[in-house]
Amino acid sequence: MPIQIKRHLIVLVILVAAFITFRQLMIPESFGDLGHYRANSLVDNEQKPMVYAGREICYDCHDDIFMVKEADFHARLACEACHGPGLAHIDNPDSVDMILPVSRDHCGLCHQKNAAKPQNVITQIELQEHNPENKCIDCHNPHAPWELKDLDLPEENF
Repeated sequence: MPIQIKRHLIVLVILVAAFITFRQLMIPESFGDLGHYRANSLVDNEQKPMVYAGREICYDCHDDIFMVKEADFHARLACEACHGPGLAHIDNPDSVDMILPVSRDHCGLCHQKNAAKPQNVITQIELQEHNPENKCIDCHNPHAPWELKDLDLPEENF
C-alpha cells in the first residue's frame, strides 16, 4: 500500500476516534430513550414551578368578561398574555392582584405598526400618531377593542 494512503487512513482513524469520543462526551445520557430528544428534559420541566392558570379558570370568576371577550378578536388570546401569570391570583385572589395593562407600550407590543406582522390579522397603528395623549383604554375596551367608549373625538382618530 502506498505511503500516501497509509497516512490518509491514519488521519481518518484519528478523526473517527475523535468524533466518537466527542459524541460520547457531548450527547446527554438520556438522549434517544424516548425519541430524538433528551428524555430527562421531561423531569426537568416537571420540576419547574407552575405560574400560569389558564383562561378557563379566569372565567370561573370573571364570566362577564368571558361573554364580551369571546365575541371579539381577542377571543383566542389567553388572559395571561396581557395580565401576566395568574396562578398565584387564583390561589389567593384577595391578596394577589393581576397586572392591569394600561400603558400604550403594552398594547403596542402587538399593535405597533410592523411590516413583519400580517396587517389583515393584527390591527396595527402608529403609537406616536394615534391619539398619543391618551391611554389605549381611555377609548378602547381591551376585551372588546372595537367597541369605542363614549368620547367626543373625531372619527378619523380611530
